[in-house]
Amino acid sequence: MDDYCAFSKDHKCLKWEDYLLTRHELEEADDLCHGNWIEIQRLYEYIDRLKAILDENEIDYPKI
Repeated sequence: MDDYCAFSKDHKCLKWEDYLLTRHELEEADDLCHGNWIEIQRLYEYIDRLKAILDENEIDYPKI
C-alpha cells in the first residue's frame, strides 16, 4: 500500500491515512499490553512471596 491515489485531486490516499493511524494504535496497544503483563508478573511474584511467609508462620489465608 502506498500514499498515492489516481482518483483524488491531490493524489492523497485516504486509506493510507487510515492505515497509518491503525498501525500507530496497534503499536500503542502492544506497548500497553506488554507493560501490563510485566506488572502482572511482578504482582504474581509478590503474592507468591507473601503466601510463602504466611505458610512459614502457619497463618491461614483465604484460598481462591
